[in-house]
Amino acid sequence: MVARRLVNSCRAGLVDSLQGHSHTLATCHGDACMADTAIRHDWTREEVAALFDLPFNDLLYRAHAVHRAHHDPNAVQVSTLLSIKTGGCPEDCAYCPQAQRYDTGVQAQKLLELDEVLDRARAAKAAGASRFCMGAAWRGPKDRDIPKVAAIVSAVKGLGLETCATLGLLGDGHAQALKDAGLDYYNHNIDTAPEFYGEIIHTRDYQDRLQTLEQVRDAGLKTCCGGIVGMGETRLQRAGLLQALANLPEHPQSVPINQLVPVPGTPLANQQKLDPFEFVRTIAVARILMPASVVRLSAGRQQMDDAVQALCFFAGAGSIFAGDKLLTTGNPDVASDHALFRRLDLHPMEVVEQAGTVHADIAERAEGCGHGCGCSAAA
Repeated sequence: MVARRLVNSCRAGLVDSLQGHSHTLATCHGDACMADTAIRHDWTREEVAALFDLPFNDLLYRAHAVHRAHHDPNAVQVSTLLSIKTGGCPEDCAYCPQAQRYDTGVQAQKLLELDEVLDRARAAKAAGASRFCMGAAWRGPKDRDIPKVAAIVSAVKGLGLETCATLGLLGDGHAQALKDAGLDYYNHNIDTAPEFYGEIIHTRDYQDRLQTLEQVRDAGLKTCCGGIVGMGETRLQRAGLLQALANLPEHPQSVPINQLVPVPGTPLANQQKLDPFEFVRTIAVARILMPASVVRLSAGRQQMDDAVQALCFFAGAGSIFAGDKLLTTGNPDVASDHALFRRLDLHPMEVVEQAGTVHADIAERAEGCGHGCGCSAAA
């Protein structure tokens, strides 16, 4: 009898606790968390650093509230990345095995034939991908390359997939030509904080990257722009990377957060691995700073256990690359991702076609999202 009274008392206390917590959650989705759901482009380094310094559970709580306010927390956008032109890059990015100056075993190859790209795109779609991303190891495409890439983009788009390309620095008219061919997204990462950039890359400057991003936006393409962590930067410099992304004139629609994959032969081959919880913090802060963007859990997943990936999804990651290779580095195989999705009750984001363009990143609603972020249905 005493035991039963204790159980009943505990149950009553638990209900009261949950009811109070439920009220807190409801409040967080209303006025109390309005600041976290507003779209801002004026973040200071101190503000971003303060988010990184929050207690881990507090940071994840805030990030998940923002994620749930703007996105389906159980849907994950699935992309596949294919290298359509591998190796031989003249740049000196310290992390990249495709730089011709590093002895990494990657051999320079010509642009893939259209039929081979289409075969890989069909396989990606059959495996559940909604977006097909194509990368070429160039400093930037030459004018003569654009019609060839445009033909590939148009053919992949014809399969009902979203299209994304990462080709390096773009010249005059290149972004518009790719847009006209059916390109949805252009990827061009800023890689790291402005003050750390010179420690990683010397063959192009930070402004070069910003100029290409401006061309992409001016052409009406969606931007895919993020960076790499774990390259020896400090936490304050990780805050600087996210601050730079969040203060762009328009938040990138896709924000890939990569964990460095050290490759033998590159200058960062022996770089110490970033603490996995610090990576989760980076995902969470990115989610808070750019509420409507889709944060992608990108390179480095093969080195993460399932529990860390689950924390990243909770913290706000809403996209992954699927397939056993990302350009030239390893990635979890499709079967492993499917198994993880089942265990976490996640599902791939559905592809919705609107006005001839496939949209799977942001649910664009005619009256906005209702959370004071200023979003609209304009595609």
